[in-house]
Amino acid sequence: MDLTYSDYLHVDELLSLQKPRSQPEEHDELLFIVVHQAYELWFKLLLHELDKIKTDFVANRIYPAIGTFKRLRTVMKVAVEQVDIVETLTPMSFNSFRDRLDKASGFQSSQFREMEFLLGYKRAEMLTHQKPGTPSYDQLIKRLNESSVVDAFYVFLRHHGVTVPEHLTTRDLTQPTQPDDTVEEGILRLYKTQPDLEILFELMTDFDEGLQEWRYRHIKLVERTIGSKRGTGGSLGVEFLKRSLFHPVFPDLWAIRHRL
Repeated sequence: MDLTYSDYLHVDELLSLQKPRSQPEEHDELLFIVVHQAYELWFKLLLHELDKIKTDFVANRIYPAIGTFKRLRTVMKVAVEQVDIVETLTPMSFNSFRDRLDKASGFQSSQFREMEFLLGYKRAEMLTHQKPGTPSYDQLIKRLNESSVVDAFYVFLRHHGVTVPEHLTTRDLTQPTQPDDTVEEGILRLYKTQPDLEILFELMTDFDEGLQEWRYRHIKLVERTIGSKRGTGGSLGVEFLKRSLFHPVFPDLWAIRHRL
C-alpha cells in the first residue's frame, strides 16, 4: 500500500489527542488544548535544533550554525504570535473550564524546562515540580548534568582564539552559566574583525530576544487572564513568571552592545 499524507503524519492519531474535560464541552477549551499541544511540538523542534547547534559549535561549523539560528529565530517568532490566538480567550471563557485543569499547568512542561537547562538556565529546584521515575524527569536530570549550548559556545570561541577562563569550563555543570568580562572582550574583537561571526552573533541575539519576548507575552497573557490568582499547578502565577523575565541566554552578547 502506498504511503499517504495521513499515514506519514499520523493525522488520525494526532486529531484524536484533543480531549476536552468539560461536560458539556465548553466551546473554548478545544482552542486552549490545540494551542498548548502546538507549543509542545515547537518545543520538541527547538530542542532538536539546539542539540544541533551544540554539535556545530564544538565542530566549529559556522555556516550550519548560522542557518540553524535563523530557523530557531523564526520558530520563536511563531511561538510569540501564537500568544495572539490564546488572547482571544477572555478571562470568563477561560474560567468556564479552568477548574477542569485540576493541578495541570504549563508550569509543568518538562520540555520547556529541558530547553531552559539546555540553554544554560539551570535550576535544580525546578525538578521538584516533575514526577520522579518518568522518562521526562530522567531527561531533565540528563540535561541538568550535561553541557549547555553556552558551554559549546565556549568551545567555539576558543576555536577563534578567544580566551575562556578555566573557571567557566571546569565549573559544576548543574549551575547556571554566567557572563564573563574576558569572554566579552574576545567576542568584541571577533565582532570587529570577522563579518561572518558578526552575522552569527546577531542571529544568536535575535533568538535570545525572541525567547525573552515570549516570556513577556506569556506573563501578560497570564496576568490578563487570571490576574493575581495562583497558577493551576499551585505556582505563584505571574509573580513566579516575572522572576525569569529578561533573563538572557547569551548575556555576554548583550553586555557589549554599547561598545559596538
